[in-house]
Amino acid sequence: MQLSLVIPAYNEAESLPELLAWIRRVCDPRFPSYEIIVIDDGSTDSTWATLEALHAQHAPYLKAIRFARNYGKSAALHVGFQKAQGEVIITLDADLQDSPDEIPALYALIAEKGYDLVSGWKKHRKDPLSKTLPSRIFNTVVRLFTGIPLHDFNSGIKAYRAEVAKAIDLYGEMHRYIPYLVQAAGFRRITEKVVTHYPRKYGHTKFGWERFLYGFLDLVTVSFLVRFGRRPMHFFGGLGVLAILVGILIVTWLISDKLYQLHHYGQVRREVVEQPLFYIGLMVAIIGVQLFLAGFLGELLLRQSPQKHHYILRTELS
Repeated sequence: MQLSLVIPAYNEAESLPELLAWIRRVCDPRFPSYEIIVIDDGSTDSTWATLEALHAQHAPYLKAIRFARNYGKSAALHVGFQKAQGEVIITLDADLQDSPDEIPALYALIAEKGYDLVSGWKKHRKDPLSKTLPSRIFNTVVRLFTGIPLHDFNSGIKAYRAEVAKAIDLYGEMHRYIPYLVQAAGFRRITEKVVTHYPRKYGHTKFGWERFLYGFLDLVTVSFLVRFGRRPMHFFGGLGVLAILVGILIVTWLISDKLYQLHHYGQVRREVVEQPLFYIGLMVAIIGVQLFLAGFLGELLLRQSPQKHHYILRTELS
């Protein structure tokens, strides 16, 4: 199959008929074989009833999956990626703000130009300032943190080679950092394309200001998992050894200072154990031991994990 379209939907009953008709107008003349996978992410409106009605109209192109409850966009994308059968996978939001007219150009960048991931850049975004300003700040921070020169990390419209989409593990709110996860998996042919963005036609946005706080927290999580997920001892053990050395240096300095006072003055002003600095050094050393043990336990858990030998193979000759 040439193409799979993966569309997460949460309370988008009004927009789905128009979106699917638009996709069919674009894809029918261009792609002999394609599929549309819509994931109903636990909607509380009539989204699923709408999908059931649309299924007969758009069969065999339309496939629909319904979650028992709202798990989030990352979960919907993950399930959609695993179900997709196309050589190229393109994601769209279901709110009609992403244009299906972009599909042929995105497909060509993957199938003909050989990119691993193409991220849509909503350069002229049709959203209020309350969304665009925090988004710019967020994207600037992520761009500086990851070193990936993209303008819109969280764009809903993206194109992937199938093996790339299936290689990344999405959960929680990790969809915001898909380009970073793709790069960490070893797929480095990443680019972006300016895409048309439309104002929201139906309903209202599902995201508020709190998503940016959660986004930055998730960035710390993703960064840790990418850098130390397979070697926790390098992080915790390194910090632990450093803390132990600092604690030892503090206690050594206090003892040396006591010996210096005894040698030169025949007495000490205060005993080592009477000085607050001694307990600070002791506390730092104890924390260091705990951090080292945390890294050791992390290594033990990793060795028991069924995913410890999950490596992504780009090419194999036999």
